[in-house]
Amino acid sequence: MFSKNNKYNFKLKTAFLALFLLCLQTNAQTAWKPASFEIVKSNYKTFKTAQYAHVFSESKHNIVRLAPELQGLTGIELPLSTTGKNAPLQLKFKEPVQVLVGIYERIDTAEFTPRNAVKLVLENGLTITGLSPINVYAVSYPKGTHTITPIYQPFVILGVIKQNQNLVSRNAEMPDGKLWNPTFIVEGFSDEKPLFEIIGGENKPVIDEGMSGTEGIQGGFEGGRVVKVGDTYHMFPTERAGEIGVDYYYDRVKTRIGHWTSKDAITWKRESTIYQASGTYAVTEDDNPMNDRRAAIWSYMPVFNEKANKWYGYYLAYTVSKEIEPNHSFGRIWRCESTVEGINGIGGPYKDMGIIMEPGLDSQPWEGRQGVASFFPYKVGDKYFGFYSGAYPFNSWADYPKKSGKGWFVALAESKSLEGPWKRMNKGLEPIKTMHPQFVENPIVSQLPNGLYIAIFDGGPDGWGHHLPNMIAYSLSADGVKWSEAHYLPIETKVDKWWDIMRTPLCLIPEGNDVYTIVYNAIDLKRRFHPTGMVKVKLNKDVMESRLKELK
Repeated sequence: MFSKNNKYNFKLKTAFLALFLLCLQTNAQTAWKPASFEIVKSNYKTFKTAQYAHVFSESKHNIVRLAPELQGLTGIELPLSTTGKNAPLQLKFKEPVQVLVGIYERIDTAEFTPRNAVKLVLENGLTITGLSPINVYAVSYPKGTHTITPIYQPFVILGVIKQNQNLVSRNAEMPDGKLWNPTFIVEGFSDEKPLFEIIGGENKPVIDEGMSGTEGIQGGFEGGRVVKVGDTYHMFPTERAGEIGVDYYYDRVKTRIGHWTSKDAITWKRESTIYQASGTYAVTEDDNPMNDRRAAIWSYMPVFNEKANKWYGYYLAYTVSKEIEPNHSFGRIWRCESTVEGINGIGGPYKDMGIIMEPGLDSQPWEGRQGVASFFPYKVGDKYFGFYSGAYPFNSWADYPKKSGKGWFVALAESKSLEGPWKRMNKGLEPIKTMHPQFVENPIVSQLPNGLYIAIFDGGPDGWGHHLPNMIAYSLSADGVKWSEAHYLPIETKVDKWWDIMRTPLCLIPEGNDVYTIVYNAIDLKRRFHPTGMVKVKLNKDVMESRLKELK
């Protein structure tokens, strides 16, 4: 039939060739068939070769990228000693196998006898935090018990697969793990027992573009807080309103604070606008009163003051530059009060009571061009502490106002009351880096049943040139002042991942039976609109008690 139409013949042949090549490529990138094995006379643990898995028993290094051929195989946790050498181990095989060994540099397989026992199958096949790109070699072993002697130091065991399959060698082009620094602890993927188990949630956004209430919101949502009063959830998100026909970057400028309610944290109704930013760009590049200092409004945090019997709101107002990165500059924290008394006055209206924190003589260079960039108060004993943040730090005041670096930090302020005055602790000399040395954004503090303080926050994007965990994070404190190293929640293990970049959690609300609700914002990079999602987690009380003992 091809001879009747050469043009059709050529197109059809081309299509068949493309399909054939696609099948080859798909076959090459399909997970390899695992083989069973037994670890002989040792206590080595295994791990599932997948994103976030910890590969060494004595370190926090974890997988952040891997070729699909490796997905789901069973690796072996080897110790990572100070000398960088791993102890040998014995494995028993019921059939001929190939052991997949990850090595940090390319080696000459001609050095080994027989040469066909070692084959490079994946160049740059794996990314492990803090380490060079991993090349993956298949090492052949016959049936029986074998001592797995390292073919190079150091190395990782990523899986054992059947011998009788053709492994197509390729360059998987996974990035350099040294871009991810430092390493981080992902709940359920380390030797530590997880404090929270992800038990489910919505597999799609609970508020998305086109839903009722989203009219006039071009860019979706980012930050704020959700609280529960009785059986009703109240959300106060930053709505990236922007303008139709104006570039998406203006969504960050023309913002407003909305009030939404829900009975189940899934179906939401927009009730009102609490605050509307002006969206007016600055006329000077410094922190000048000629500029509109409420050009963009963000990060509204409602807190109920039992003594005053009314809701207080704390929110962030920025000057906005059109020319300087970042465009949000010189943040100031405002406090407002509901004009309606009582717990049910949460919807306001609210009246401004003035600025409680701003750039000034007690500011430090680490607060940077963006600080003060968020604020959240919480009570400890008979006094109050408040997380305040800074971003785009200056190395020194000589860099003010244009020359800023990268970093998102928090520190503590203190006060005798929610009204203030608020003073930077330790004169704000150093941010808190125990949680994470580079990125902590928008922490919200509550207490667990045993009195532990927990801060839930944005753990930082893996995107836009950043190499951060890209997950919701939490940190613990026994006294509300000293905060532990962050742990990260891989909610995509139980919820369909509809986002590319995870952003800000808005709450950790107890629902009874140790179950908590988290409402969060995230970004699908294919879209301008940033939706809102919801997930449920369950607290492990035994782990909670052990963490309290550790922190005390």
